[in-house]
Amino acid sequence: MVDTTRGDVPASPDEEPRGCLFALSQPPLMIFLAVVGSLLLMAALHDLFML
Repeated sequence: MVDTTRGDVPASPDEEPRGCLFALSQPPLMIFLAVVGSLLLMAALHDLFML
């Protein structure tokens, strides 16, 4: 099994851990979420007005 524990060296106080908000701020992820959201919106509008 791979050892994923951190070493004895603590992180420096000026470095903050990167969390979910950092991941959401990445452009490829935002483009993907926008495309998925627009497809869901188009499907919902199609169901509402065309069916």
